[in-house]
Amino acid sequence: MAMEIGYKQLVAEAEAEIKTYSAEEAKAKLGDENVQFIDIRDVRELRREGKVSGAFHAPRGMLEFWVDPESPYYNELFGSGKEFVLFCAGGLRSALATQQLQRMGLKPVAHIGGGFGAWREAGGPIEEPEPKSG
Repeated sequence: MAMEIGYKQLVAEAEAEIKTYSAEEAKAKLGDENVQFIDIRDVRELRREGKVSGAFHAPRGMLEFWVDPESPYYNELFGSGKEFVLFCAGGLRSALATQQLQRMGLKPVAHIGGGFGAWREAGGPIEEPEPKSG
């Protein structure tokens, strides 16, 4: 079955509308009190690979609900006025999520091109996962 619009086109369209930081540019923002990194990966990815130091975990499936003040799941962090820098494993999900949040009116919002993989490659600080017990 062929899709009318595939994920590659969706991501390309999102990338044309949003701000993308390279991992190096994002590293320069780490520690800025006006910037909040948002990790949208699945919790299993965090447990397996670790996370960006200081990042807030907001699972992709709940993101729109956590951002909208009208939602019963609203998280006040998203009303802080900070710049939000989203990332996933490789930059695809975060591009789509950034586009969606931008459409909802969240400002400023951007994402890390290449995601957590690019961050790790660039030597960005990572909180390593806890060793498995047992």
